[in-house]
Amino acid sequence: MTQPENDVLKAAEDHLWLHFTRHSSYQQAEIPTIVRGEGSYIYDIHGKRYLDGLAGLFVVQAGHGRQELAEAAAKQAQELAFFPLWSYAHPKAAELAQRLASYTPGELDRVFFTTGGGEAVESAWKLAKQYFKLVGKPLKHKVISRQIAYHGTPQGALAITGIPAFKEMFEPLVPGSIRVPNTNHYRADEITGVKGMSPEEYGFWAAERVARAIEMEGPDTVAAVFAEPVQNAGGCFPPAPGYFQRLREICDEYDVLLVSDEVICAFGRLGTMFGGQKFDYVPDIITCAKGLTSGYSPIGAMIAHERLFEPFKDGDTMFAHGYTFGGHPVSAAVALANLDIFEREDLLGHVTRNEPLFKETLDGLRDLPIVGDVRGSGYFWGIELVKDKTTKETFDAEESERLLRGFLSKALYEAGLYCRADDRGDPVIQLAPPLIAGPEEFAEIGSILRNVLTEAWARL
Repeated sequence: MTQPENDVLKAAEDHLWLHFTRHSSYQQAEIPTIVRGEGSYIYDIHGKRYLDGLAGLFVVQAGHGRQELAEAAAKQAQELAFFPLWSYAHPKAAELAQRLASYTPGELDRVFFTTGGGEAVESAWKLAKQYFKLVGKPLKHKVISRQIAYHGTPQGALAITGIPAFKEMFEPLVPGSIRVPNTNHYRADEITGVKGMSPEEYGFWAAERVARAIEMEGPDTVAAVFAEPVQNAGGCFPPAPGYFQRLREICDEYDVLLVSDEVICAFGRLGTMFGGQKFDYVPDIITCAKGLTSGYSPIGAMIAHERLFEPFKDGDTMFAHGYTFGGHPVSAAVALANLDIFEREDLLGHVTRNEPLFKETLDGLRDLPIVGDVRGSGYFWGIELVKDKTTKETFDAEESERLLRGFLSKALYEAGLYCRADDRGDPVIQLAPPLIAGPEEFAEIGSILRNVLTEAWARL
């Protein structure tokens, strides 16, 4: 190893505070350090290649090493490196807002830029609160979200998040968040207490729990429902047929805003530009980020229905909210160049055409005794791991710790696959490769998973 490489590893060890990381894991081991990417692959500081099975963090849609995205950033930085959207506009933000509005369903035409997904969620809750005050319904402030769902780390977004372990150290959080069941049909029997529900029956049941929660809290106090098209935390829960249609009806009935949190699901992850389009529903607000620039520069957005902007058009009313770097000129320029790639290379069509093969590859692992369920959509899939396939018995806390952190995460990485072994719900492996991936990458993913999961079962 060269001295510069040693210096990087030492700097990381001594000074870098990693996100969502147990630093004790690296007391006797070096911190994995990624130095470059190309296509669907990443390379560590030692030159070893890994298949990026998570697109960074559900982000790198167009793949690594896209020269045109780097060039778009450099060109914009030379022309206008920064200017805020506080009472001023700049061309790239205006052009990007117009372009996003051209992709959205319905009349979601007003774009409020942030620098990331958590900020977009935070912005949506604040807008919902102020909007209802302006239209004469000042008690409407509460939000409903689903169990185990992750919506971000700012204090408001964290309150909406349904993962107790992520919240307990930061409580008390913003009050007014209520939890309802998610769309995990694999666990429907234990969630409902009713055996044998079909996906459609469970979807209707889960949607009705939202209606009951609104009634219990009082319709005059509930402002919004936050839901991902495919829920991330817990391991890729897709909606049952009819679920979002019923949820839309419920929100309309009680005058509650439906917020589609598409920080992961937008920009091709499911094979559509926006996740709601995959499941045929139109929300009142979309929150998005990640794939908008394929990660080449940070940006996020809250996209709102035009009627939500109406109360802000006249008089001295303003949305007293914003971010210094929201709609950053360089990020906006990169986003536009990224969307050009989407259209030129038909990335949405590529995902749609290849989704059946990706699903077939992962379904092929169902013969393994440790694989309980395979679920997802587009290029966004989860594999739930179990102790007993017949009873669906899951692992206890100690077993999960030993399986995921003690073996699987490291073993998958050492085998050449970067992905996520996660236990925010039941233990799962999540897979979301760059949208440029195809049959060759799927075969590599399937082969590595089969070998590592077989060894994991033997160790148990």
